[in-house]
Amino acid sequence: MIVVDRLSKHYRAGPSTLRVLDEVSFRVDAGEFVAIMGASGSGKSTLLNVLGLLDSYDAGRYLLDRNDTRALPDAASARLRNAVIGFVFQSFHLLPQKRAWENVALPLSYAGVNRRERRARAHVLLERLGLGERVDHFPNQLSGGQRQRVAIARALVTDPPLVLADEPTGNLDSDTTREVLGLLAQIHAEGRTVVLVTHEQEVARAANRIVWVRDGRVHADESAA
Repeated sequence: MIVVDRLSKHYRAGPSTLRVLDEVSFRVDAGEFVAIMGASGSGKSTLLNVLGLLDSYDAGRYLLDRNDTRALPDAASARLRNAVIGFVFQSFHLLPQKRAWENVALPLSYAGVNRRERRARAHVLLERLGLGERVDHFPNQLSGGQRQRVAIARALVTDPPLVLADEPTGNLDSDTTREVLGLLAQIHAEGRTVVLVTHEQEVARAANRIVWVRDGRVHADESAA
């Protein structure tokens, strides 16, 4: 699903160069649940943004679902991202003026799906995630855990084979954290590939494998058991 080979990214900071990713290499096979673990500033979130085709890179090679991402024009990159990847973010990224089902259905609207089908698919997912009575609630009417479940439903609504989660429990209490990690484990058990970025070892242990990142490099790659 993911092949990263000597991937590098840097920023210019006056006369000096800040190397955020320094020849990172690893792979994630289809159906794996992998955590990318590192301290703040280690480069893990930048790496996830590159994996999600939200950010570019300067050198190396990145294959996503056998597609060489360096060779893709912007439009093709956007189509690949929408077809292959579902995103879950720490701060939920829900639109405050839209109801829960409308937030979930957003990726379908970008894909040209009609409103009736968008609403039906969003309702099915929200019901499955225990939010059947909250479909018409706005984000400010939901708890943090409920908002993250809406975000997870949005990530799944296009039935992507890959889910990328960036610190998805960072704003949640311990009980809700366990609930969200259980949902990610369920998503993985259904056959999807899950890549989770975190700085918390307890969260990383929910995965089957941990890729440790330090100073923009892969420091270790090991089983989470």
